[in-house]
Amino acid sequence: MESRYARQELFSPIGKEGQHQLQNKHVLIMGAGALGSANAETLVRAGVGKITIIDRDVVEMSNLHRQQLYTENDAAEDMPKAIAAKERLQQINQDTEINAFVLDADAANLEKLVKDVDLIIDGTDNFEIRFILNDLSQKYDVPWIFGASAGSFGMTCPFIPGESPCLQCLFQRIPQMSMSCDTSGVIGPAIQMTASYQAAEALKLLTKNQASLRKKLLFFDVWNGQHQSMGINNAKNKECLSCGTDRTYPSLTKQENTHVDVLCGRDTIQIRPAAGIEYDFSQLANQLQFHGEVKRNKYVLTFLFHQYRLAVFQDGRVLIHGTKKVEEATSIYYQFFAANDTNLVTKEEKIW
Repeated sequence: MESRYARQELFSPIGKEGQHQLQNKHVLIMGAGALGSANAETLVRAGVGKITIIDRDVVEMSNLHRQQLYTENDAAEDMPKAIAAKERLQQINQDTEINAFVLDADAANLEKLVKDVDLIIDGTDNFEIRFILNDLSQKYDVPWIFGASAGSFGMTCPFIPGESPCLQCLFQRIPQMSMSCDTSGVIGPAIQMTASYQAAEALKLLTKNQASLRKKLLFFDVWNGQHQSMGINNAKNKECLSCGTDRTYPSLTKQENTHVDVLCGRDTIQIRPAAGIEYDFSQLANQLQFHGEVKRNKYVLTFLFHQYRLAVFQDGRVLIHGTKKVEEATSIYYQFFAANDTNLVTKEEKIW
């Protein structure tokens, strides 16, 4: 029987040797949304031996126009994206080992997962996590591939420790740019183009084709057919705290605050407690059923309270759908989950 990878092996830069290398590689994909799920499917179909997927969210109907791994049933069942992605990907290729983690990534939990990976792919929607990935990349000498998309635009760049400048060199601080999915929306082709560029660079790295890497920051607009690339080598900074001669890895500093995150374009607030909490969903359902409709699966409990829909995860996070107002969300949170917690940090997440 012809190998499932026969056509890929006929591509001379990969060949049979490259295919064998892919089968022995471990890729961590941070985020299972649009970019993350597209990259995951490409790499699983390509025969990468092990994929670790991390995502904090559940599938929603508004995801389906661009997040191709998921179905209407996934949205109806409030399936966590990481779990739904794993189930679908395992149907595509049973030979790939897939680990799925439903968690809100931070420096502490990511550091535990990144130590034995060969490559990190950025499928996130905010720069806070990207700077954490950047510091972990430098600390553990693991390359990573940045990607972002909004409207009809996309941008990608590979970062190679010891060779290229890092994200901190390029941006110095978290960018405060105006373009996000909230203001500009996003179309599927922009996602697919961005993910294709990311996956192509991933295949080069995983098959030891570093000479073919595009070591530039690439911008493109699929609607207007425009592409532009920018060389980044001159941006390398010897005094960079992430990759310079006196590194402190500033984004890995542990934060103890409870975070209130205004999620991009979704009328949703996420509240993440500072201290780790593991809910007993049966007990929590019994407490909440007197206040509204409750349904649950083994990953998430959903609670309908007036015009709000709350998604409660076992790691203590609560997504409050139906408001962009932090005061409303925190009031509801305190009422049901954290009456004594007053240590909050608020931020709004943006793609660009």
